[in-house]
Amino acid sequence: MEKKKGLQTRLLHESGIKDKLAGAHISPIYQTTTYVFDDIEQAIYLNQHQDEGFTYTRFGSPTQAELEGKIAKLENAEAALAVGSGMAAITTALLTSAKKSGHMVVPNIVYGCTFTFFDQILPKYGIEVSYVDPGNLEQIKAAIKDNTTTVYVETPANPTLNITDIEEVAKITKEHNLTLIVDSTFASPALQNPLDLGADVVVHSATKYLCGHGTVVAGVLAGTKKFIDSARFPVVQTLGQVISPFDAWLLMMGMKTLAIRMERHCENGMKVAQYLEQHPLVERVYYPGLESHPSHEIAKKQMRGFGGMMSFDIKGGIEAGKVFMSSVEVFSLATSLGNIDSLVQHSPTMSHFDMSREEREAVGIKDGQVRVSVGIENVEDLIADLEQALDKVKKATNQ
Repeated sequence: MEKKKGLQTRLLHESGIKDKLAGAHISPIYQTTTYVFDDIEQAIYLNQHQDEGFTYTRFGSPTQAELEGKIAKLENAEAALAVGSGMAAITTALLTSAKKSGHMVVPNIVYGCTFTFFDQILPKYGIEVSYVDPGNLEQIKAAIKDNTTTVYVETPANPTLNITDIEEVAKITKEHNLTLIVDSTFASPALQNPLDLGADVVVHSATKYLCGHGTVVAGVLAGTKKFIDSARFPVVQTLGQVISPFDAWLLMMGMKTLAIRMERHCENGMKVAQYLEQHPLVERVYYPGLESHPSHEIAKKQMRGFGGMMSFDIKGGIEAGKVFMSSVEVFSLATSLGNIDSLVQHSPTMSHFDMSREEREAVGIKDGQVRVSVGIENVEDLIADLEQALDKVKKATNQ
């Protein structure tokens, strides 16, 4: 049996398409909307068998197909689908698993726009949603009904970095013949493979770590060929969450360095978390690599590293948080995450503004909570920047 190659080798060499026309070392971009058929018989056949060729870029392109092959390999999946954003990946997966008058079990803490989809969109179409603490297996079991189709998990969770035991949740979903969808964006395929742990579908906002350079808005989902085929036709076919060939190509360029980037994100993330945890102005740090994190042992079991994402509660609440975020110099105050450069944001008023204050506080998103995406800069410079920003908080708030 041939030994499986290392992740960085696979990222560079697996599932590439060789350019037969010119022999280009880097895959070409098929920047076209449509494809010419040899004859009417081929036109009829391919329009009825879209997975065997290309007809129109809303259904797929050679560039997209190459990207999907790489994602499937990374997630040990039968197939993958690339779409135009992370939310497109999430909603495509959920709509594919949904049924009329169905029911879904979802976490009480997820990305803000995902929460909005659960809270404001699905109920309009007769799909019921039950919110549970995904770390409480008994709550998940109790929430399942006769019409339940789906259990959705986000781990690590945005922004509190809660960790859900995918393997244990998968045992429950398999017992009830439910679809388990896992958003693994914060981990990336370099650190976690939910399908290997029993999940049915994995989704990523590829905008984040998969791209890594802040140049692409995209999403991917991976699972069985049957599920992915159903997601492509009719969901993406009719709703049009298409990824452009150029974005698919840019995403593949970013993915080439995923493994080495994630090593640095993990290394820097741990050092920044340790620094913040001992700072007198920080009440709590949410980072699964710290022993103080309540899900640290689960993270050790199912992840190959703890990543570069964390949140922390700053003493002094929202006013202290504003001073801090206005004072950073190396970190950028910006939406999104997973870039090679470090970012900060205020989760209550940015990523999770759609939740009420009561809803946020119930799941641990405090007013003074700052989310940090630790980049690959020299970590000494990152810590020095945090130090000077926290010093300004101290002076401004007389703490």
